[in-house]
Amino acid sequence: MIKAYLVGIGTPYENEDITVRYRVLKDESIILEKDLLMDYSKPLIVSHTALLTLMRDLEKLDENDILIIINDAALFEQIRGTSTTKNRDVLKMARIVKETLNRTKKTIKFKDVSGNQADFIEWNEKLKF
Repeated sequence: MIKAYLVGIGTPYENEDITVRYRVLKDESIILEKDLLMDYSKPLIVSHTALLTLMRDLEKLDENDILIIINDAALFEQIRGTSTTKNRDVLKMARIVKETLNRTKKTIKFKDVSGNQADFIEWNEKLKF
């Protein structure tokens, strides 16, 4: 199984780049790590942008079982379909993310570490380059 640790870091200021950082491990060995600067996107959809960027790289891998570890309860709810947001931009990006996940032939599971201190510490350590 592949584990992918993901974070999207936005800024509250318009027209500043966002950072997308992820590390992909297979059997605790790093097979892919990226720290990208990308064009500005609204703070509410930075995590969606990060996830779509990661998905492009995961499609190239041969492994079919993937666990994506995030620290974003809102994104996790949107993926599960339990979010009650009314924000148009968020709903649009959530739909795009769901469509991308449905198109893939891989088994992708998500884990949100925002509610577990030990998992959060591990997630944070994995994403430090």
